Amino acid sequence: MDVFTILFVYLNLSSQTSTYTIKTDSSLGELLLIKLEKDPNMWLPFEDQWYCSKIVATTPEGDEILFPCYLWMSRGEVVELRGGKGLFKQPEIADRDHTDDKYYNWFAHSCSLDMVNSHVFCFPSSLYCSDFELKLRGLFKSMEKWDNIEDIKKIFYFKRTAISDYVTEHWMDDDFYGYQFLNAINPNVIKRCSELPPNFPVTNEMVQPFLEKGSSLKKEIEKGNIFLYDQKMMDGIPPRLHNDEPLHVTPGLCLLYLNKDNKLMPIAIQLQQQPSETNPIFLPSDSETDWLLAKMFIKNADLMEHQSVQHLTKTHFLGETYAVSTLRNLPVIHPIYKLLIPHFRFNLHINIAARKTLFGPTQPFGLSTAGYDGMIELMRRGLSEVTFSSLCLPDDITARGLGSVPNFYYRDDGLRLWDIVNRFVKAMVEFYYPSDDDVRKDSELQDWINEIFTHGVLENKASGFPESFSKVEEVVSFITMVIYRVSAHHAAVNNGQFFVPNGSLLLLKPPPTTKGQSNMTTVLEAFPTVGVTVSIASLLWVFSEKYTDMVVLGQYPQERFDETEPKEIIKRFQAELSLLSEHITARNSKLDVPYIYLDPAQIENSIAI
Repeated sequence: MDVFTILFVYLNLSSQTSTYTIKTDSSLGELLLIKLEKDPNMWLPFEDQWYCSKIVATTPEGDEILFPCYLWMSRGEVVELRGGKGLFKQPEIADRDHTDDKYYNWFAHSCSLDMVNSHVFCFPSSLYCSDFELKLRGLFKSMEKWDNIEDIKKIFYFKRTAISDYVTEHWMDDDFYGYQFLNAINPNVIKRCSELPPNFPVTNEMVQPFLEKGSSLKKEIEKGNIFLYDQKMMDGIPPRLHNDEPLHVTPGLCLLYLNKDNKLMPIAIQLQQQPSETNPIFLPSDSETDWLLAKMFIKNADLMEHQSVQHLTKTHFLGETYAVSTLRNLPVIHPIYKLLIPHFRFNLHINIAARKTLFGPTQPFGLSTAGYDGMIELMRRGLSEVTFSSLCLPDDITARGLGSVPNFYYRDDGLRLWDIVNRFVKAMVEFYYPSDDDVRKDSELQDWINEIFTHGVLENKASGFPESFSKVEEVVSFITMVIYRVSAHHAAVNNGQFFVPNGSLLLLKPPPTTKGQSNMTTVLEAFPTVGVTVSIASLLWVFSEKYTDMVVLGQYPQERFDETEPKEIIKRFQAELSLLSEHITARNSKLDVPYIYLDPAQIENSIAI
């Protein structure tokens, strides 16, 4: 006798769960498909949709066959389910369509999903809640300018944390400024400086007072203690208009020095790419407000590049191409589909919501210094420079010469995480692909990577993205990158977003062109109005929110694998993540500013916000 156990989760206010058992005396033979239909004639209040979790078929021999579903079903809808074993194309059912290529189209900016989960609506509603909090303080939509620096602390009133308290006290400090390039939301831009670029004529006389006594700029470069931030990508970005006048996008350069106390300190800043009499090199010995303004304009450019390139382009939108190609090319029974689909949870949903909520001339990103057109141009430039190796953390750290920088927690935690993810992916992929020949013969896998190459990096061969796979290790490398980027890396560039006064998406005054002409009033005039400042702060808070339905990295509540070995691989993955979390927690207990963003317990499995 074959026994079927079907678990339905009702979509109603009580979230009622029921299990049904169906028995038959008939022999069913080898089970390839199960067809499931919600009774078209049933009518019950609040039950016009059901959520089917899974079907488990028990054979007369006692074997259990898993048929994952995890779909919402409407009245009269028919769903075909395939078994939980990771299988490739099966000739006996090859005429059936088990991918979603007809629902997802590459040239659409949004797509129609079968069921939009309520999580999508958390984004605008949470934004409203943060705005509401600020309204209570009389700040939201205020057209007033800031009267003094101390008043800016008001925006932390409802969102105080140990980190925000530290930031409010130390945001002007040079050592905290350097720390931000290592462990804040954009740790992807500095590199070790082996020689100064010709357009950044910093002399030894300029910076020697800030170096170790008796040393020189040349010696510190040779020791590997000099680092460069070069925002040449910003050069020529068109700014938006404010009061019919163009604002100023700053494609600056910043030189940083790792001192004997292992602190990364800014020692020289040039705010435009080409040196000139109206483009001086600012130094820590300049007036307090000159130096503060120079640092603020560097961070303004850094934040715009972070949001448009590092956050949106390299995680959200490249993640979208991985997800869409998976839905179009890999059937639900395919082992790579089963491996990846939990890591795409809500990616499409949140991207659709973000396009409506964030983009546009009057939306938050449109209010940045670069404005809507400038941010879009930054995304174009950022995508054209994307390389596969730069998306692989070990390669990126090596290429930027940052392997030995102390107190670089983003690197330390990230490399450990990368290795854990890589071991997990390697075990999974090698279980299903014992040889390179198995990879070459998998036409569905080849179509998957080809569409990512075509639509993700627009067939840019210089990107180093594979067009096809010929070896198992290539599949392992690529899937490791995908899972790491949509989980851990997104957490690193997303979860630490909150307003820091030295970094605003919008600055209203032009950068200084001469020294000695600024004061604190000049600094305050560069800030946006109170209302715009708190609106930006509110947006950043929403990005860092945690939701009740969060699924942390390595947790797979939807059971999709039916074989014993993949289940054991998942358990080992979870155990390694747990040990890393314990290590990070112990380390953080000793830090003034804990680095929590790559703690596996804080990382979401996918890009869900």
